[in-house]
Amino acid sequence: MAYIGTKPADAVLETDDITDGVITTSKLADNSVTTAKTSYSDAPFRNIIINGDMSIAQRGTSATGLTNGSSGLHTVDRWRFGEAGSPTGEFTQSQSTDVPTGQGFVKSLKMDCTTAQGSLAAADGLRIEQRFEGQNLQYLKKGTANAESVTVSFWVKSNKTGTYIAEIFDNDNSRQISKAYTIDSANTWEKKTMTYAGDTSGALDNDNSHSLDVRLWLGAGTDFTSGTLNTSWNSVTTANRLVGQVNLADSTSNEWYITGVQLEVGSAASDFEFLPYDVNLGRCERYYQVFNYVSGSAICIGNSNTSTTAVGAFDFNTMRTAPTATLPTAGQTTNTASYLAPNGAYPTTTGTFTAESINIKNFRLKGNSYSGLNSGAVSWCYSNGNTSIKLDAEL
Repeated sequence: MAYIGTKPADAVLETDDITDGVITTSKLADNSVTTAKTSYSDAPFRNIIINGDMSIAQRGTSATGLTNGSSGLHTVDRWRFGEAGSPTGEFTQSQSTDVPTGQGFVKSLKMDCTTAQGSLAAADGLRIEQRFEGQNLQYLKKGTANAESVTVSFWVKSNKTGTYIAEIFDNDNSRQISKAYTIDSANTWEKKTMTYAGDTSGALDNDNSHSLDVRLWLGAGTDFTSGTLNTSWNSVTTANRLVGQVNLADSTSNEWYITGVQLEVGSAASDFEFLPYDVNLGRCERYYQVFNYVSGSAICIGNSNTSTTAVGAFDFNTMRTAPTATLPTAGQTTNTASYLAPNGAYPTTTGTFTAESINIKNFRLKGNSYSGLNSGAVSWCYSNGNTSIKLDAEL
């Protein structure tokens, strides 16, 4: 029997209410109704990792010569290259299109060894990591009796088989926990899943500062590997952090790929949480934004406060903290046109920028060293070549 609108409360369940015509107790039981059956996500934004599918790369798609002194973000957003000691091995990092088949991913992060270091010095280490704000992690209940377990899952591929270490590091309290995973088959995408118990010690600061890391190690010297792997939360003992870790830097034939990284509450991994591109980009832009301009494109509008300077408001999406602004340099000068009503005089002249009164949403963009501007007139600044403005509020 079919119903128009809501089925009456006293209606009898007919066989055409179900697909196979058979009513069973199990089909009516509460535990038979699952998220998968309803196609509804009961935990949106369950993935603590940002850009785990490696789809956003605002800085560029390739960076070469990553070695000692190269710590920082270079390509894929939110994924930081880190090193310990003074490694001499070098890598090229890139956003790759090599992905596991049939899983919905289109990008991965690739590390390609370009200069080998056959044996790492005792204090040397190489890793890829993502850092998190403490205010985004309070629901983990870390430092309480109700601390939540978390599960890390990802897809990984390398020609270098063997043991790798995935570490969670508490930056607020100098505590850590490590889990080993094994790349079993060379040059084959494999899914790895590791569960980490909740930590009843060391509450995370409830602020926008650096509190916690997920660190995926690529190599480590004996300072990190000479003890017993620490698989429970403890204060940092360096020798117990990375026991068994292979050295991806020991050959220029070595490559390592990763995608689909997910960190979530619980003792099991759910399917990777794909976000719309604009949502993913917006989350990345909390930490880094880049504005690219081709020659002649407008940058901002303001006014000429003197005959040699012009100022305007440069707005951007809200960031974690007041960012560091990288502005056009002397080699990327900018023009300004100054309009003065009613005669419309608009001398065009060249100058450079400085940023003043920077906050989390905008700053005062000042054009300097112009000549012949109409003081008090409306002005607009535009690029005199291919230029960019970069804003960095990374942890």
